[in-house]
Amino acid sequence: MLTNAFNRRAVRASLLVFACGALFTGSTSFCFRHSFNNYSIVIDKSDYELNVYDSKGWLIAYPVVFGSNDQHDKFWEGDRRTPDGHFRIVSKRVHEKWDRFMMLDYPTPENIALFNARKSRGLIPASARIGGGIGIHGTWPHEDYAIDRYQNWTMGCISMKNEDVEALYRYIPVGTSVTIQP
Repeated sequence: MLTNAFNRRAVRASLLVFACGALFTGSTSFCFRHSFNNYSIVIDKSDYELNVYDSKGWLIAYPVVFGSNDQHDKFWEGDRRTPDGHFRIVSKRVHEKWDRFMMLDYPTPENIALFNARKSRGLIPASARIGGGIGIHGTWPHEDYAIDRYQNWTMGCISMKNEDVEALYRYIPVGTSVTIQP
């Protein structure tokens, strides 16, 4: 019996390694970080929506709010704007103020290049910093009404109703692609 169970596990492991080998890109971690994540998120600032997609297409939409009423791209730390671009969720944690927090990899190399170009053209104060700490999170306790009223209140993050962020947190893994568009 033990031999048969061991053999089944060995066969399954071999199939997994074979499947990952078929996707080989030069990094063995690529297979495990990306090939089993069927989800992606698209956040549309103009529609105040966070849309979740899986391998079959659109799955669900959640209402969201942002930092500033100014829906343009984030320029510098403290401008309260939400950045545009392509990001990944790099960590998840329970948050003491905002229920759940899913950290994005902002700033990306593209964000840094754009920040430096804007700074060199004088569009950003010389003393400005790019910032960080952008993520998807809930609201203060009992303040989900801010989402219903489209009240932008964050410092640049994406805020959801607490029950929505809890649902998203349960099934969206670290590594999920997040696109934020105007």
